[in-house]
Amino acid sequence: MTLYVSSYRAQLGRRLLALVIALCTAIPVQAADYRLDTVVEQVEFPWSVDFLPDGRALLALLGGSLHVLEADGTLSEPIKAVPEVYFAGQGGLFDVLVDPNFGANGNIYLSYAAGDSEANGTTIAKAVLQGNSLINVEAIYSAAPQKYAPLHYGGRMAFLPDGTLLLTTGDGFDFREQAQNKATHFGKTIRINTDGSAADGNPFPTAPLVYSYGHRNPQGLAVSSSGTIYQHEHGPAGGDEINIIEAGNNYGWPAITYGMDYNGAYVSPFTKHPGMVQPAHVWTPSIAPSGLMVYEGNQFPAWQGHLFVGALVDGEVRRVDLQSGEEQAEFNEVTARVRDVREAPDGSIYILTDGPTGAVLRASSPL
Repeated sequence: MTLYVSSYRAQLGRRLLALVIALCTAIPVQAADYRLDTVVEQVEFPWSVDFLPDGRALLALLGGSLHVLEADGTLSEPIKAVPEVYFAGQGGLFDVLVDPNFGANGNIYLSYAAGDSEANGTTIAKAVLQGNSLINVEAIYSAAPQKYAPLHYGGRMAFLPDGTLLLTTGDGFDFREQAQNKATHFGKTIRINTDGSAADGNPFPTAPLVYSYGHRNPQGLAVSSSGTIYQHEHGPAGGDEINIIEAGNNYGWPAITYGMDYNGAYVSPFTKHPGMVQPAHVWTPSIAPSGLMVYEGNQFPAWQGHLFVGALVDGEVRRVDLQSGEEQAEFNEVTARVRDVREAPDGSIYILTDGPTGAVLRASSPL
């Protein structure tokens, strides 16, 4: 009997050892999969970053200043002649976007809140970057009608492969029913040419700038190289969404939603309705998504085609694979509110943390 027990224990021990070895082999050690560096820190409310062809970047701060970010982390003095922004509530300088033909035309685009406490709205300015100044600054788009509340601006931009420009606009908080009214720019995806005119092929002849509608406060926008448009938006208490945007679609807000109002009441009792598109992904409870990237680089091949989302509530970067439904937090060293996530031209990932002492971080392959 003693011999049998000893033999059984030995076999069990070998099996457990083999199982541990197999698990250790199968589970990747995340800390070895990437290197996370601080590019620059102690930055006041960094909101957006985009990349210049020469290896530098442009960094937009919510308070209204725009800076050149050198590869070594040096931050320039504020670029001159940036348009005045309405910096109040959620208003400020939202996004910076470098023209795909920047090498030939030097153009950049800024989205921001313009106006005052009585009348303000999401605006796009186009300008030429020359040295440390902007020239030929021109407002090419202003959301209509304007509003009084400094809330829910949207404000993310992206280029489509055809060279047209997308912008997200929020519902203005107090005007959420207008997200269903195509005659207004509340809660819309706007598609324009780079001179501000309506782009050919927009779906609504009587609302020529509107591409999609029924959005709440979209603060994430990304376009894949094949032209798929991904957008996420804040729900109220829960019901944050990722949507795949297609021309003419109604994404439902506020007629359908998976969230509740902040006072616990229903915004709507419905989550589905004929003619309204279901989200590709929903977060309840809310993660407060901000910033969106579809990864297509070579530094992290296993993540190609995955979405990366900044999470303000939990201070995380969420990776979402819409095909498999997999979602998990990456870069666990990041614990601050994440405002933006962008892929750099070399395939590294830039992460902007929010707040009066924000930072720009860079995740790269250690190989």
